Amino acid sequence: MLPIFSAGFALSFSLILAIGAQNAFVLRQGIRRLHVAAVVAVCCLSEAILIFAGVAGFGVIAEAAPWALSAMRWGGAVFLLVYGLRSLRAAFTTDDALKAEGAAEQSLTAALTTTLILTWANPHVYLDTVGLIGAVAATYGEGRWMFGAGALTASCVFFLILGYGARALAPIFAKPKAWMWLDVIVGVTMLILAAKLALNL
Repeated sequence: MLPIFSAGFALSFSLILAIGAQNAFVLRQGIRRLHVAAVVAVCCLSEAILIFAGVAGFGVIAEAAPWALSAMRWGGAVFLLVYGLRSLRAAFTTDDALKAEGAAEQSLTAALTTTLILTWANPHVYLDTVGLIGAVAATYGEGRWMFGAGALTASCVFFLILGYGARALAPIFAKPKAWMWLDVIVGVTMLILAAKLALNL
């Protein structure tokens, strides 16, 4: 079963490796050391639900209700647009966001809400995590659950590295300009993703 597990791990890792809204947020939380364990836990739990829904055949249901994906696409685009503009604004106007070691205030509720929205309002997660992983897993027959386990392991490993590995960057982000550029990069990334969602690219 190891080859099947490895195949699931490789596919999931390749899909999640690209910089996206969720990854950028987890990275920022890790650098600021704000609610990292909770954010990573929510990401992993969400991945578990999505991956095993795909393995169980949820992709068929998604195809039967294309309007749901369309609604999530526009909702996600609006959210990313607002989030991106806020990040760009923070880059040049918010002093608190420029302080490392979690100096900026943020409630656990706010962190978890943002994590959930960035995860579940992105229609690509249903196309990639649910649809693609589910479709490939189906080719393994009874081994599809082991394939799903490999895919989930890759996602959790990635989020753990992203959230806790980011702490190594703390000395760099002790400088205000580093935080400014991070906010700029996050903001631009969000705006690009919003545009891609709106244009259905």
